[in-house]
Amino acid sequence: MIRVQQEDFDPQTEAAALTRGRTDIGAVVTFTGLVRELIDNGDRSAAISAMTLEHYPGMTEKKLAEIDAEANARWPLLESLIIHRYGRLEPGHRIVFVATASAHRHAAFEANMFLMDWLKTQAPFWKLEEGKTGAAWVKARSSDDDATKRWSKA
Repeated sequence: MIRVQQEDFDPQTEAAALTRGRTDIGAVVTFTGLVRELIDNGDRSAAISAMTLEHYPGMTEKKLAEIDAEANARWPLLESLIIHRYGRLEPGHRIVFVATASAHRHAAFEANMFLMDWLKTQAPFWKLEEGKTGAAWVKARSSDDDATKRWSKA
C-alpha cells in the first residue's frame, strides 16, 4: 500500500494495522525517517529550521507503486506499506514510514532496506531546506546512488 500525505502518521498504529488478524506473518521490519536539524550534504553543513517536500501528484504515487511492486517481486512479502509526507516539516517531524512483513525476517529486512534505498534515489520528491543562511534545494548524494547499486540486477 502507498500513501502520500501531508498529515503525520503513528508508526505503532501503522505497524499494528499491517498485521491485524494475520497469523502467517512472522517478521515485521519498520523504518521511520525523521527531519534532522543538522544536515551534512558533503558540500555544506548547516542547521535547518524546516524542510519543504514537494511532489507531482499522480506521478509520485505511480513511481512509489512501481518501487513497492519491485520489492514484492524480489522478496516473499505478505504485506508492505510506504507512507511519505510532503509539505513543510520541521526537525523531529516524521517524513517517511516503510513497513515490510513476511514469514521470515531475512526477506522483511532486505525488502525494507531496498525500499528505502530506492525511495532515496528514485522517488520524485524535491526537498527545500531552510535555515539561517537562507534556503537551498537538496542535491542528489553519490552515497545514496552507491547504496542503490547493490540492488541492481546483473
